[in-house]
Amino acid sequence: MQFHTWEPVYEAILADFGYPRDGDEAARDALGDLLRETDTYRPEGVGFDGRTVAIAGAGPSLESETDRADEADVVVAASVAADRLREAGVAVDCMVTDLDKNPETGRDLTRAGTPVFVHAHGDNVSAVEEHVPTYDAAFVVPTTQAAPTETVHDFGGFTDGDRAAFAADHFGAGQLTFVGWDFDDPDVTPEKRRKLDWAERLLHWLERRRDERFSILDGRRGDIDPLVSPR
Repeated sequence: MQFHTWEPVYEAILADFGYPRDGDEAARDALGDLLRETDTYRPEGVGFDGRTVAIAGAGPSLESETDRADEADVVVAASVAADRLREAGVAVDCMVTDLDKNPETGRDLTRAGTPVFVHAHGDNVSAVEEHVPTYDAAFVVPTTQAAPTETVHDFGGFTDGDRAAFAADHFGAGQLTFVGWDFDDPDVTPEKRRKLDWAERLLHWLERRRDERFSILDGRRGDIDPLVSPR
């Protein structure tokens, strides 16, 4: 996805949450500075192209759906979903994280040769500066939700989970399946609820762009506030 396509959605997210754009840009630049002199991972190497990719969220349903993740060609885990899948014996092919819950997992995965999409945003600069230097940069994919740079990429998406889906789409996934996604989880905070609402809207936008229908949105599409044109 080109940034000019993503930017109107990004601006709507900033307006809804009151996030300052310059905060995201500062975080992006901090991440880029840490990796500027290194050879970071090229996500084409994951092998998304034409394959079935499981996008694993960290919702309460994850453990009951691990078999579907295991059946996919590629597993992309959002945040702590990586830990829970591995504990269940499911191999994780890459992880997507903004370092807010389990940064040590990202460190260990990169050191073991598993790519990790590390996201920088306005309020995680300290985490970026603390943890990214401990990662094996050869397996780090640096990302931002602001305008990309030569070092830091923007594939689209807002939360760890939907960013995983947008990245898989960007690199040519043939089919996306979703495990561990619980939009109606009653135990989340009000802020997390708003983020889940945005994730739902973003996945609806993505499925329209892909001319695909994600089963996790079945029965929900009529209540989803649509975003801009899918193309």
